[in-house]
Amino acid sequence: MRPKQTDKVLAAFGQAVKAYRVACGLTQEQLADAADLHPGYLGAVERGEKNIGLQNIIALARALAVPPSGLMAVLDVAIAPPVVPRMQQIARVTKRGN
Repeated sequence: MRPKQTDKVLAAFGQAVKAYRVACGLTQEQLADAADLHPGYLGAVERGEKNIGLQNIIALARALAVPPSGLMAVLDVAIAPPVVPRMQQIARVTKRGN
């Protein structure tokens, strides 16, 4: 994954965590405590500065009472390539195969 793509993914995930946290009426400190994470680490995740691990995603999901897939759903949009160029790429590969 290219660095710019990684930045976009981390930012999108962080925004999702923050949106769920705010919707639950929690401060960063409260969520960090509930997920057994350091508040500074959680802040960095929300700002898209940290590449969070799977165990921490699960801890956050449990603390927010949402499935991990709820936090990850934003990534489908964040990493999706533009549809038209992707369709053109598929068409080129298909033509080569014939």
